[in-house]
Amino acid sequence: MGPDQHAQLDGFGLVFPFPIRIAAVLVAGFWGWALNLHYLSKVDIDVPRLIQYPSHDPKAQPPQRPHYLGAYRLATIFTIPLTLWLVVTWAATHSSRELVERLDFIPLSVFIILLLILIWPLNRASRAGRIRFLLTLKRVAIGGLSEPQNGKFADVLLADVLTSYGRILGDLYVSFCMFFTDGISATSKPNRACGKDFIVPIIIAVPSVIRLRQCLTEYVRARRTANADPSHGNQHLANALKYASAFPVIWLAAKMRNYNPLDFHGFSEMTIMRLLFLFSFINSSYSFWWDVVKDWDMTLFSPQRRDSRYPFGLRKHRYFSSDRLYHYVIIADFLLRFSWLWRVLPGLAWLPETESGLFILMVGEVARRWMWVFFRIEAEAIRNDHGSGSHDLHLPKYNGNGKITSD
Repeated sequence: MGPDQHAQLDGFGLVFPFPIRIAAVLVAGFWGWALNLHYLSKVDIDVPRLIQYPSHDPKAQPPQRPHYLGAYRLATIFTIPLTLWLVVTWAATHSSRELVERLDFIPLSVFIILLLILIWPLNRASRAGRIRFLLTLKRVAIGGLSEPQNGKFADVLLADVLTSYGRILGDLYVSFCMFFTDGISATSKPNRACGKDFIVPIIIAVPSVIRLRQCLTEYVRARRTANADPSHGNQHLANALKYASAFPVIWLAAKMRNYNPLDFHGFSEMTIMRLLFLFSFINSSYSFWWDVVKDWDMTLFSPQRRDSRYPFGLRKHRYFSSDRLYHYVIIADFLLRFSWLWRVLPGLAWLPETESGLFILMVGEVARRWMWVFFRIEAEAIRNDHGSGSHDLHLPKYNGNGKITSD
């Protein structure tokens, strides 16, 4: 019996049922965005302007509240039913395995409440922001990409965030699949082969497909505006390759959960594990390099990293006052990009092998993504303020001397 087959719940699953865990990570995303808006506003970065969202008029009477207060309000409204449903689950089940599995509709129903809060037209809480979010989500769901003057940067940000939620979305499907499967409960030990074993990998891969299509769209647009330079837009192809490198990892990881030699024409489990290690290393290395060099415009991997005009590996223009913060963030991004290595480190193999460990890794990836958003938005603000003045500056070349040039 593989690790994803039905088995008895452990203590973590009894206290923190599977659907509630998924909902908690989804709600954490709204808190992450609120924190982004709040602390970026403190360093005078106008996020609404960057994402082409209507800014507040500072001269309006009465004074308008900052955008981040609306984001905090919406995150709080999501958190209240989530907390209430968890308390009701505890009160109804008393941590009994039988009751936790029998009453699975209680924690699972929290998704209905959260969805209604998000889409209910009579809900006045952050109404404009929710509508903008839903419209943007609808557009990027098929790989759509606005023109720069219409909010392209917002589309890119949301699609990138979705790539960190791929596994959470896969687990959301698993929880409902188990609910509608005889002999198993939505709160049982997760069976990630529920339904068909290829469905969850496809769901996990969808955000990367969305982002890949956006990169190809940018490449086509760049080539249309190119004059005589045949390489114009090649960075977008390189970015598309980064997202494509995730597909072998997703497929091999799914197959390893329920290894069957017939699926690999006699290849041993050890061989498949080595291939998974190889493709994971390629994807993580490429993604980490892209985070630092292309998304954040740092000089860590360029000859200019030792330029005496700014701290080692950073860049000339920085909004945050602490240089150590940038170094800590780069280190944290590296560790979380390579979090799959925990399975081979002594004493930490439990992380990818237990539900509590998997939850920690999911939370870590979501935290990494919102940390990434801080510095991705900062880099975009610097490109607009100190660059060429173009509003289509996604993925520019940074030359290391404080000046920024477009692709």
